[in-house]
Amino acid sequence: MKILLIEDDMKIAEFIKKGLQASGFIVDHEKAGDIGLEMALFQIYDTLIVDIMLPKLNGMSVVKKVRANKINTPIIILSARDGIDDRVKGLDAGADDYLTKPFAFSELLARVQALIRRAGGIVEPAKLFCEDLFLDIQKREVIRAGKRIELQPMEFTLLEYLLRSKERVVSKIMIMEHVWNYNFDPMTNVVEARICKLRDKIDKGFKNKLIHTIRGAGYVLRGQDEL
Repeated sequence: MKILLIEDDMKIAEFIKKGLQASGFIVDHEKAGDIGLEMALFQIYDTLIVDIMLPKLNGMSVVKKVRANKINTPIIILSARDGIDDRVKGLDAGADDYLTKPFAFSELLARVQALIRRAGGIVEPAKLFCEDLFLDIQKREVIRAGKRIELQPMEFTLLEYLLRSKERVVSKIMIMEHVWNYNFDPMTNVVEARICKLRDKIDKGFKNKLIHTIRGAGYVLRGQDEL
């Protein structure tokens, strides 16, 4: 999941960015409203988090221009203004939610997750599974055959992506874009290295292997029943 954060206060931006990345999100950050608007218009994001007081172009104008371009990406406005009129103006401009500063990161995260689940009327499952492998998104837990498996944040994000794409082959390029947000470099072996480490934790010691390599195409996570 990819989020665009438009916030000129670097202390707040770093706080939000680190928290979202630790929760498995890819985060692009921009300080100026005009450049942030260009990013929102020409790139695909799952959520926009927009501060009101921005240089070059204020957050309210960013929201209005995004909606004027028929982009329905969920938007959360951040603002130090907590009056009812301010909230109404933000929502009328096209924002889906309005969060006043200061705020707890847990509240922002909960609102981001709720907006993503509601987008398009799709409710994403809180738990993903394949045979005896279970991943709990909210608890950040992975269990196979009753045994808890400890994963690093990037490994967790990679496994979540594979589980969400269960039975569907995902290419190296797709993994790079969705998990690492890298521009594809055909010479890098970061995907192969991470898949290898993930296999050691997920498949090693089990008769049924879940992570499969499709030569020349990519990788697929599937159980024995789907082979």
